[in-house]
Amino acid sequence: MQLLRSIGFFHGNILLFCVTTGAGIFVSPKGVLKYSSLNIAVSLSIWAACAVLTIISALSLAELGTTFPRSGAPYYFLKRSLGSSVAFLSLWIKFFIYPLGIATQSLIISTYIIQPFYTRCPAPELPKKCLALAILWSLGLLNTRGVLTVAWFQTISVLMKITILCFISLTGIVLLGTGKKENVAKFENSFDAELPGASQIAEALLQGLFAYSGTSILINIAGEIKNPGENIPKALITVLPMVAVVYILVNISYLAVLTPQEIISADAVAVTWMDKVIPSMQWVISFGISTSIVSNICCTVLSASRLFYTASQEGQLPLIFSMLNNYFSPTVAITQIIILASCLIIASDLINLIKYSGLATWVLRGLYMIGLLKLRYQDPNLPRPYKVRLPFIFGSIAISLFLILTPMIHSPKVEYIYGFIFIFSGLLGYRLHVHLNQRSVCFDKITCYLQLLFNVSPPEDQDEGISTGKKHLEEIFL
Repeated sequence: MQLLRSIGFFHGNILLFCVTTGAGIFVSPKGVLKYSSLNIAVSLSIWAACAVLTIISALSLAELGTTFPRSGAPYYFLKRSLGSSVAFLSLWIKFFIYPLGIATQSLIISTYIIQPFYTRCPAPELPKKCLALAILWSLGLLNTRGVLTVAWFQTISVLMKITILCFISLTGIVLLGTGKKENVAKFENSFDAELPGASQIAEALLQGLFAYSGTSILINIAGEIKNPGENIPKALITVLPMVAVVYILVNISYLAVLTPQEIISADAVAVTWMDKVIPSMQWVISFGISTSIVSNICCTVLSASRLFYTASQEGQLPLIFSMLNNYFSPTVAITQIIILASCLIIASDLINLIKYSGLATWVLRGLYMIGLLKLRYQDPNLPRPYKVRLPFIFGSIAISLFLILTPMIHSPKVEYIYGFIFIFSGLLGYRLHVHLNQRSVCFDKITCYLQLLFNVSPPEDQDEGISTGKKHLEEIFL
């Protein structure tokens, strides 16, 4: 029994599109505009810059998944290139970042569904939390049915997502095309507004890049993708430019209908936008947006479970996390993620959450690129089906340093210290892990009981075949 390579180019595109176009486009416009000093021109430029940075970073990460085509490839790569302690540090960060993101999106869904029923006041917290938990556990059960079931579910939900985003985009184009003064006036002399500082630009980029989070899903499930050496880079270069165009059009549509002040004061920007365009259809857009975010959560649970699966195989998590059910899915890993996310479904400031989870993510991106350079030097003859060009790697490192250091230098806050204490406390956790005897009799008994409870079996050893030869992106498409 082992994970199956059942995801082809089509389903790979579907998964990438679904996980990228999630909650971010409905939350991040508020943060990007806020940190852009309400400057519309700068805000739209930030969205365009985020698209370019995301493509550069994603194509750089693609080399990891094609060189080591196995589930949890980034984690395995860090262990291979920078050692067990750095791999455990990445596991430590992701162990909290994944459930935080899943919990945040679950609360966003429940807010979008419930808020239309409370038109004159904020929705109560208890119904939002109960609905968020119900959605979360339903998606957890769906993930236990295997990756192909998740892919087909995404194929259906992507139609709803495309419909909503196209409706918002086309409505904005029509409103601007009619030339009404109230719609066009906001874009006139937009460059004359106040310009943000360097630290504000960095924080605006973090907000915008949150909308593109999830682009590493294909690298995380590389062990279940057919011909990963070609399908991963092809999917990235096909989907990400499309998403970038849609995001810019959606933001233009928001700005054509709402003022910058209305956007930054709205908890649900798309619902506020619909309330101005077609008030009677507000509940429809709320339901549609919630459905689209559901697919994003489903993909995030899939990606996170594969990280836990690989960490278990490498001995840094209990063996039970790598055991598979009859649908070739790591049920216990999925259950652990759902439990952690359930504990985190509490009231949160989404903008701060995005900021600090984004910082941790870019710390890891920087580590991946350093490991990539190190492995190129130490093992130049390692077969690489797809080899990213060096300017992309150095560009990704520069992006990571800018996003991490600029806010800390220009506007230092004690929260940044707390964030780095949390990140590097993982090294202490690694020390405890090294000295922890996981093979105790008591632990073995717990593993046996859990194996019977979840009806799971250890995976068979598999040869992670890697094709020889290397290709650049233009060669893959030709």
